[in-house]
Amino acid sequence: MSTLNVIRKKNYAIVEMDQGKVNALNTDLWRDLGDTFRTLDSDDKIMGAILSGRPHCFSAGLDIMHIAQLSKEEYAEYWRIALTTLRDMIRFSKPLIGAITGYAPAGGTILALTTDYRIMGRGPKHVIGMHEFKMSLLIPELLCDIYAYHMGEKEAWVAVQNAQLYHSDDAVKVGLVNESADVEEVLNKAEKHLEKQIGVYAPVFKMSKKYLRRELLNRVDIDVESHVQEFCKFGEDPMIAEMMKMFLSTLKK
Repeated sequence: MSTLNVIRKKNYAIVEMDQGKVNALNTDLWRDLGDTFRTLDSDDKIMGAILSGRPHCFSAGLDIMHIAQLSKEEYAEYWRIALTTLRDMIRFSKPLIGAITGYAPAGGTILALTTDYRIMGRGPKHVIGMHEFKMSLLIPELLCDIYAYHMGEKEAWVAVQNAQLYHSDDAVKVGLVNESADVEEVLNKAEKHLEKQIGVYAPVFKMSKKYLRRELLNRVDIDVESHVQEFCKFGEDPMIAEMMKMFLSTLKK
């Protein structure tokens, strides 16, 4: 796939994002992620997977430059693919470990939160969290639900209001990641944790994952099309369009 490197090991796969300099989430990357994890979930030879980026970069979040150039129909399709991918990654029935190898703000945070266990690399620019309020951007409902599930609704709302970003050690404290490690150790630790989970009898792991993430599974059990239409309708607000133009101008500079 053009945006991913899928490395197959003996009984698991490492899915490494490889989309441009910062792994920004464009339509192709969302589509490739969805197709890949649906395929891995149905592959009897694959017992689990790791989602990773490159050293010092996991994903910078949504590809705003890409989104801004989409037609109205393409914009709706972008969100249709993105929400379906997030839903299906959370429904992934096997162990899924997040190797957060660098910065992962906004959409990168939500993508990381689809995994069962997250290990994040330390670094001055390595942050995770939702900072959309700095740009007056709306976070889609499903993304809010995923964030609130992991942090708690009250805590997530405060964090969003403050556009709070967390380095890896602090991210452990608030429940966004499970371990903090040196960047060079992240992937190795992720593989060791995955191998441990693969050692659990697969049907036991699958059913336990279903039982202990029941609330999250309920949150993503949505009518994707209705969510897409609601979000697209909000995007037609003239003030939202103007703020997007201003944000794009800062990116170009």
